[in-house]
Amino acid sequence: MPHMVTMENGQSQTIQEMLGCIERYNPDHLKTLEAYVEDQARGNTYDLEANLAVLKLYQFNPHMLNFDITYTILLKCLTNLPHTDFVMAKCLLLPQQMKDETVQIIINLADILERADFTLFWQRAEVNQTLFRHINGFHDSIRKFVCHVVGTTFQTIRKELLKELLGGIEDSTLDQWMKKYGWKHQGSLIFIAAQDDKIKTKNITEKIEFDNLGGLMAQCL
Repeated sequence: MPHMVTMENGQSQTIQEMLGCIERYNPDHLKTLEAYVEDQARGNTYDLEANLAVLKLYQFNPHMLNFDITYTILLKCLTNLPHTDFVMAKCLLLPQQMKDETVQIIINLADILERADFTLFWQRAEVNQTLFRHINGFHDSIRKFVCHVVGTTFQTIRKELLKELLGGIEDSTLDQWMKKYGWKHQGSLIFIAAQDDKIKTKNITEKIEFDNLGGLMAQCL
């Protein structure tokens, strides 16, 4: 059932309809939007536009700032990597949000993911696992990003390294991810994809007839 907001005239709109008009800046709708953020965490759904609207309302109404909702929005942005959602959300943070210790932890996790230092990420995630407990599907969303990076950078990869990059998963879980992306076992290696078309240089030969240059050369004289 979609979340509904009540306008000043008494009529109701869905959140998506409200975000398309000036009512998106009405602080009276903030509680509804915050509940919508919590529903995204529970239901493993995602609505970037609504989440950015919440952060914008905090900018206009800092006395209504909710740090727990801020954490959830930032963490949901991480689940949509490699898209730049986290950068957009970070740009909307107030100074008091940027100074918050938990926000800084999340920003550090984002930086680690951007560097593709996945082993370090899982180590830090283990230390801060209480941050993610309420976000359904968080770890698998990060693994999806890991698979994206692996799929664009590796031709083959050691099985044990891949398991480590995916958070120290078991063989049975690895098989599920391999099936999802069509990767194959090759002894102790995992075949990802032939990257030849991406990395090989291509020689391009272009033939230009002298007659075609005649007019151009004449203009240069």
